[in-house]
Amino acid sequence: MRTLFLNPPSFEGFDGGAGSRWPSTREIASYWYPVWLCYPAGMLEDSKVLDAVPHGVSIEQTVAMAKDFELLVLFTSSPGFHVDVKIAEMMKDSNSKLQVAFVGPPVTIEPEKTLNASKAIDFIVRREFDNQIAAYAKGTPLSELPGVSYRKNGSNMHNPEAGYIEDLDSLPWVSKVYKRDLDFKRYNVPFLLHPYISLYTARGCPAQCTFCLWPQTHSGHRWRLRSTTDVVNECRYILENFSGLKEIFFDDDTFNYRKARTIEVCEELKKLDFAKRGVTWSCTSRVTTDYDTLKAMREAGCRLMIVGYESGDQQILKNMKKGATIAMAERFTANAKKLGLTIHGDFIIGMPGESRETIRKTIDFAKRMDVDTIQVSIAHAYPGTEFYQYAQEKGLVTIDMADTEGHQLPNVVYPGILDRAEMVDWVERFYGEYYFRPRAAWRIVRKAMFDAGDRKRLYGEAKSYLKLRAKRKKYVADHKAGVLNQAEERV
Repeated sequence: MRTLFLNPPSFEGFDGGAGSRWPSTREIASYWYPVWLCYPAGMLEDSKVLDAVPHGVSIEQTVAMAKDFELLVLFTSSPGFHVDVKIAEMMKDSNSKLQVAFVGPPVTIEPEKTLNASKAIDFIVRREFDNQIAAYAKGTPLSELPGVSYRKNGSNMHNPEAGYIEDLDSLPWVSKVYKRDLDFKRYNVPFLLHPYISLYTARGCPAQCTFCLWPQTHSGHRWRLRSTTDVVNECRYILENFSGLKEIFFDDDTFNYRKARTIEVCEELKKLDFAKRGVTWSCTSRVTTDYDTLKAMREAGCRLMIVGYESGDQQILKNMKKGATIAMAERFTANAKKLGLTIHGDFIIGMPGESRETIRKTIDFAKRMDVDTIQVSIAHAYPGTEFYQYAQEKGLVTIDMADTEGHQLPNVVYPGILDRAEMVDWVERFYGEYYFRPRAAWRIVRKAMFDAGDRKRLYGEAKSYLKLRAKRKKYVADHKAGVLNQAEERV
């Protein structure tokens, strides 16, 4: 079957679920690759991946493509689900013979709800879907495919769960699908060098963080690895086939989880001579990584690590089952700086136990760590996560996860402690206090002074951020005015 793999245009500027662990429209436009869709697409020659938003493809243009395909595989997300259903219905109206499959975390968690959402959805595949989609496109009946839910004689049928894919080397290289279907220069993440390519060297994450979406709803906690040879060979292919590339990013849940494996990969990456090619590589990391591992990474050409610090309060780290301590974070950060490794730090506001005092501790902690760049997210309780279950049991879940443009809104509130507007306000205060320090501001100015490409990029990012900042301030002001009006009415 001629198959279209779609990362849909749920919102303008939306970084969707096929590549993002935290699907939303960002403060600054950024797009991760739709990696999950590119694996099965590589198994089907007569297929196409459409990553609509970064390629500037509208809903209308997406719908117009329906007539050219027999099977649509749409990777949906919780914030964008209602829009994605409408897109599927429009495509089905355009081509009544089109078979529509939904994949992604929401369908795994609520298969009944997904199938009942629209007659346009013919079936779903829960959790990993690579082999099932490829098999169906080649003629295998739905009834024979594990992990599939579908309709039969007016009832919803749910086949037994599929096992996780163990032999990751058997999967195609996503980079070959990027080369075939995507314009790699359209992918931008502010803290990565542009243009970049991302790929996975593993699937699954052994960590137990209560908020993390993919291990709990999609790829699992079992850590499955590609061989070092397969990883290095794909990196070699990327270096030889993407002219102008600046960086390769290993987008595993945690790239350096196991010391011996990380050092083994680094020893082989050295042989690719990244520096001579003018290319660097970066990765995800936990603060539990020791000095020797960081040293091996640096010597192999690693430039940057994305690090989930999350909070500067030890009890909140314990509540979210982070498996790390403040002392570990301090030691890790000192070691990384000593080795010349850049850090992009991720922080979350609004996890269980949060208060004005703990947010203040986290801001002070972030300034003390003083990493190169940061991202501050509002805690989102995604269905299927332990965090969501906790919030539901406590009656803390609100309705909206995002505004009409896909930007984050708190969907968990703590009555009498932190409301929605205050959490949004704290995010802005966090960014302001962090970046309007002389040292942090100088890092940004220095980049703009010495690199014309960075200067243009930073200017665009600043405009995007200031626009959203103004919108958030209005949201906070409107909320406060509404609360005041309600109080006056009660009086």
